[in-house]
Amino acid sequence: MFAAIDAKDTEAFLGYLTEDAVFRFGSAPPVQGREAIRVAVGGFFQSIAGCSHVVNRTAGAGDALICEGEVTYHRHDGTDVTLPFTDVLEYTGDRIRHYKIYIDIAPLYAPA
Repeated sequence: MFAAIDAKDTEAFLGYLTEDAVFRFGSAPPVQGREAIRVAVGGFFQSIAGCSHVVNRTAGAGDALICEGEVTYHRHDGTDVTLPFTDVLEYTGDRIRHYKIYIDIAPLYAPA
């Protein structure tokens, strides 16, 4: 999944989600359903030149997986910013039904 995100491949990313998935990125309001997520993620991908994730740790229990790591965002001005994140993924079968990203995204949009 992180490879799809790092490739800015919205359609591949959506393939990991249930049709009625709920997605929340940082403090943004949650969006529900693949079409709403497509719009939100596509808009975010346009705001960055690229990104790369490193997952340092995972833990799972039942239908939930927690991923902790760092993401480096490549800005359109050629600079990078690396931020810590924690993702909480809740599954139905092999698809994600709730995807919550805990991150302070403000440094990405702060002046370089």
